[in-house]
Amino acid sequence: MDLSTEYLGFQLPHPLVAGASPLADDLGMVRRLEDAGAAAIVMRSLFEEQLRAESLATTASTDAHAESFGEALSYFPSPDKFELGPDEYLDQIGKIKEAVGVPVFASLNGATQGGWLNYAQKLAQAGADALELNLYYVATDPGETGCSLEKRAIEMIGAVKQAVQIPVAVKMSPFYTSLANVASSFAEAGADGLVMFNRFFEPDVDTEELEVVSHLPVSDSSKLPLRLRWLAITAGRVNVSLAASGGVHTPLDAIKAVMCGANAVQMVSAILENGPPHFETIRKGMGEWLEEHEYDSLSQAHGSMSYTKCPDPSAFQRANYMHMLQTWEA
Repeated sequence: MDLSTEYLGFQLPHPLVAGASPLADDLGMVRRLEDAGAAAIVMRSLFEEQLRAESLATTASTDAHAESFGEALSYFPSPDKFELGPDEYLDQIGKIKEAVGVPVFASLNGATQGGWLNYAQKLAQAGADALELNLYYVATDPGETGCSLEKRAIEMIGAVKQAVQIPVAVKMSPFYTSLANVASSFAEAGADGLVMFNRFFEPDVDTEELEVVSHLPVSDSSKLPLRLRWLAITAGRVNVSLAASGGVHTPLDAIKAVMCGANAVQMVSAILENGPPHFETIRKGMGEWLEEHEYDSLSQAHGSMSYTKCPDPSAFQRANYMHMLQTWEA
């Protein structure tokens, strides 16, 4: 069965991609991912805080009287909290490129406009085939408007696109007020692809110790429907590549994502739980499902359940919400 797809301008044998995670930190694991069939590999994110801290530290070391730098550095995580520093990250790109033949995507994670975005150029020069810009920001200021957040994100995308010639995908938050409009604005700003979605850290509370508990559990298939809705609404209406990220654990999950418009399917939690061979399990299962349902190729199914092509587009809208509530029975 032909499972080939095009994502960010790359012709891939199938849509299954190793998403941003610690998996790419180890070259042995990277080789295992390729051997297991990963069509591309996304490195874990390099954080804005890392780059800003390095810049401040460099400046402080050449200006002993700049006491403010020492104070500013105290707000950032200590360097030993990051597995790969900026220099090590660049080296790792080159090592991965030598180790595997699949496309390798670097990742930048940030929230504000600033000189750290220029680091995108170094990532491209180090050999990254594409860049994933991970926009992660939690708006806690009541005086900060949604428009200002969107404007800053658009400016960030524009700055990165000016710095590099490689494709740039934007990993989005699902919490924008008008997500379809924001997706369109990101495309107009130069994004070559959109990844749906960033998984936000959701804190819990320890009522005995009176502490905020930090943890990020792996996803499961229940996380997928949110991605399906917005993939379907965006596909064919915003001219970019689309990737699903979060909730793909089974062959049917992957089929659903593609039917709703995904060009690529990023997998992390399922691989962490089941190991790299799970790529082959998903790929084989997709082929079997398509054959059983008399599809000639994956491209025939692509986008068939998107907003513009599905039999009942109201299912993605408010009408379905009303119907579900009015007809629900215990």
